[in-house]
Amino acid sequence: MDAQSVVLTKSQIIQKTERIAFEILENTFEESKIYIAGIEGNGYVFAERLLTQLNLHGNQDFEIFNIKMDKENPLDSNITFSIDVNQLTGCTVILVDDVINSGRTLIYAVRELMATQLKSLKVATLVNRTHRRFPVKADFVGVNISTTLQDNILVEFGENETAYLA
Repeated sequence: MDAQSVVLTKSQIIQKTERIAFEILENTFEESKIYIAGIEGNGYVFAERLLTQLNLHGNQDFEIFNIKMDKENPLDSNITFSIDVNQLTGCTVILVDDVINSGRTLIYAVRELMATQLKSLKVATLVNRTHRRFPVKADFVGVNISTTLQDNILVEFGENETAYLA
């Protein structure tokens, strides 16, 4: 990968994650319990990182759960949660994914979450593509990137942590 395709370095990912956590805390300070919903895969990894920062700096009760779905064909299989969705009634949920590319994954996750009487639902993402197919708005964003519909942003967590244009 050439250096021009890098969107975020490892240190920038750490910085953006901490900033997003502070924004979440500022916007939810009146809530005693907040659920963090990570989209399976990198969305859940990013949600875990946010949870670590939220627990370091906040005093609310945070609970994380996983949302599993077939990202390529979300209508062909069930979308499942790693918790009982009835726990979410009357609560605030932060829906987390690493990148909003087309917006499709988040739209289907939001649809499932809206079957519950939530108090509020917010979206957090590390990388937000500003050109997408579905009308998803992220409330908490690490970085906004203008790309074409043919471009993708990929995030790699771990040893060679980076976000890059593919």
